Amino acid sequence: MSNQRTPSGNTINHLSADCEQCFGLCCAALPYAKSADFAVDKAGGTPCPNLQSDFRCGIHKDLRTKGFRGCAVYECFGAGQKVSQITYAGNDWRDHPVLAQEMFKVFPIMQQLHEMLSYLDEALGLEETLPIHKDLQNALEQTEDLTRLNPRSILELNVPAHRAIVNVLLLQVSERVRAKAAPGHNKSQKMQNKIRKGTDLVGANLRGTALRGANLRGALLIASDLRDADMRVTDLIGADFRDADLSGADLTGSIFLTQAQVNSAKGDMNTKLPPSLRIPDHWSK
Repeated sequence: MSNQRTPSGNTINHLSADCEQCFGLCCAALPYAKSADFAVDKAGGTPCPNLQSDFRCGIHKDLRTKGFRGCAVYECFGAGQKVSQITYAGNDWRDHPVLAQEMFKVFPIMQQLHEMLSYLDEALGLEETLPIHKDLQNALEQTEDLTRLNPRSILELNVPAHRAIVNVLLLQVSERVRAKAAPGHNKSQKMQNKIRKGTDLVGANLRGTALRGANLRGALLIASDLRDADMRVTDLIGADFRDADLSGADLTGSIFLTQAQVNSAKGDMNTKLPPSLRIPDHWSK
């Protein structure tokens, strides 16, 4: 059985958001502009007007209907609680305002590191990665070490350089996983070639398209029609699925797909997702 997550002994349990252990950092540190995803403008370092004194969101259950869809799909990969409880040892920015701006700058850097940890952890659980298991494990440990630096050292990190090192390994993972996918027919291969060349897929009609084993890294699939598409064993790292319709699509065995990406899309109960992901509540029944 290939391309299945297996217990590797390396799974890190803090790679998903635990908002109860966070000081509302995504609601305060990050900027956003009034758009289809956000009802108002907000500058970085300015708390969202919906952030309550206990660091909970006052409209959490109604984010989509209140115009804050962007908040509903955001994922920090556990960076919020790491910064709150470990980097700053439980000292929040409200009680310690002198820490606020530094904490807000550390948070997005930590989010990037935790995102890398999430991908590396997933890669370590795939049977196809056994030949490069040691390299992946070293990269994971090095990245985890970076997340435990003091705030000043974190702010001085060259994150793009470290991401480039990790990305080399993730590309190897992608090639190993996708190499075992059954070759597609001519139409499928032509479409995959176009995707590799950066074809604009925003709003594209890809309904029923055979994309098995495709490299969709960073693909712009905004509002695309992917109903009933065969997307098994695809590399979906960084693919933009905002408002894409995944109804009936088969994403079984796809790699580097996150819950945030799924949450940003449309779909239904017939959409097949990797076992680590769940059908969002807002999808059609």
